[in-house]
Amino acid sequence: MMVGIIEGFEGEYCIIEVDGNTRDVPRKLVNASVKTGDVVEWNGSEWNTNVQQTKERSDYMKSLMDDVWDD
Repeated sequence: MMVGIIEGFEGEYCIIEVDGNTRDVPRKLVNASVKTGDVVEWNGSEWNTNVQQTKERSDYMKSLMDDVWDD
């Protein structure tokens, strides 16, 4: 299964990072509930949020930020 991270949105496109490369994907192929920073999976017809992986990534990023800001 192809997995990516939503980098953002530009016009009619969603920018998704897959394997270190960004792709401009038409928004019609991305579930409307997807947000920047979400981990998404391609199900063969649409990119959908993987809720568990998104939470794990968010928690990991928060811990990195906490480490940076702790003195």
